[in-house]
Amino acid sequence: MAAKKQLNGSADEVESAFYDAISRADLDALMALWAEDEEIVCIHPGSTRQIGHAAIRSSWEAIFERGSVHIHPVQLHATHNLMTAVHSIIEEVQRTNDGAQEVHILATNIYVKTPHGWRIAMHHASVASGKPPIDLFKASVLH
Repeated sequence: MAAKKQLNGSADEVESAFYDAISRADLDALMALWAEDEEIVCIHPGSTRQIGHAAIRSSWEAIFERGSVHIHPVQLHATHNLMTAVHSIIEEVQRTNDGAQEVHILATNIYVKTPHGWRIAMHHASVASGKPPIDLFKASVLH
């Protein structure tokens, strides 16, 4: 794996960079934000758990094959300590390449402080109760 760029900012800045990379379908920028630990986890709505860089990269690559995804995080609830930050948010999700309606996703982003700055250790997103699950690779709105 290539050396990771130092990010000396906050977990909030990493989160902003995460959603920016998704909106640009920039897989390399997105993956540079994850911790180097192979125990990192990503769970997309209605999907299986992806563990490690290769699995997470592959899952985002499949999502980006259909274009970028616009995700606007709202209603942030954050807890922080010296080494970890946990963000619980609602994601307003819409594909940029179609006219699909907006979907609201509940997400938890966990960040860890590393020698390279704050990095993502886990992203877990799910459809709020009362809504049908999204098939990430077939639906018109993905995440």
